[in-house]
Amino acid sequence: MAGIADRGSSCKEKRMTQSPLHITVCICTFKRRELLQRLLIKLELQRTGDEFSYSAVVVDNDANRSAQETVALFKTSHSLPVVYLAEPEQNIALARNKAVENASGNFIAFIDDDEFPDDEWLLQMLKTWRTSQADGVLGPVRPHFEEGCPWWVVKSGLCERKTHPTGTVMRSADTRTGNVLFKRELFADPAHRFDPAFGRSGGSDVRFFEYMMQKGHIFVWSNEAVVYETVLPDRWTVSFYLRRAVRKGGLSGSWIRKSGFSGRHLTFALAAACVYTTVLPFAVLAGKHNGVKCLVKSAYHLAWLSGFFGHVHIVLRDDH
Repeated sequence: MAGIADRGSSCKEKRMTQSPLHITVCICTFKRRELLQRLLIKLELQRTGDEFSYSAVVVDNDANRSAQETVALFKTSHSLPVVYLAEPEQNIALARNKAVENASGNFIAFIDDDEFPDDEWLLQMLKTWRTSQADGVLGPVRPHFEEGCPWWVVKSGLCERKTHPTGTVMRSADTRTGNVLFKRELFADPAHRFDPAFGRSGGSDVRFFEYMMQKGHIFVWSNEAVVYETVLPDRWTVSFYLRRAVRKGGLSGSWIRKSGFSGRHLTFALAAACVYTTVLPFAVLAGKHNGVKCLVKSAYHLAWLSGFFGHVHIVLRDDH
């Protein structure tokens, strides 16, 4: 009954708690009004255990301010403090930086507009931070399949992301801002935030983590701090996963080459490309889900090699 009572306490009472810790949840959005509404409603249900207060900043990356009405309607009937801002230039890095500039408190969390959190998301983040005293905490993003999603998308595992035991120190390659808690002081220098040069191609979040790790900052994993990502209909096609693989592979290979030649990385990419390309016909015979997964992995490693040798096939992102 105690858990039910905790959930039932009003958000206003929770945020009035005299806690020294405050978290600003940053949400960058682009033409996803229904998903944004669901996210804000779920966010308001966070259990705090009287350990922290929290608020939200929504940055609309649509020049037409399509999310403004959604936020305004939410605020008329909900008590979660939400600040609405617009970043008219379509660039996710600029949107993230605007959110950071308008955040308050000790911590800054990021969650994507097509995601929604578990009720103890922020509480588990803080628990892991207290144990580790790290500079940031990342958590798992699990797929949420909408009704009608093709069976092969579910069975392929292409929407599954890598997880780690709680407390694992993260590598830059496994970082992103879809589910993360930062100590606010990491953003103290405006010149070293999210790089707008990667704001359309993707990768500004990974570059930020890499820079911070080079400065000695440590990020750890909290496997209990769960958020769910909706697998939207535009991700129900083979072409989506191929485009994503080519973009990510090319950028990754290019970055490895620029940041210092690595024979180990090159050897692995060559071997992986050969293996997946050779196995592809047999994978197709084992079912569409296996064939698509093998095709996507082959495309990723071939694009990685292409990027490594200076040919990056970048498709600019039109969403977040």
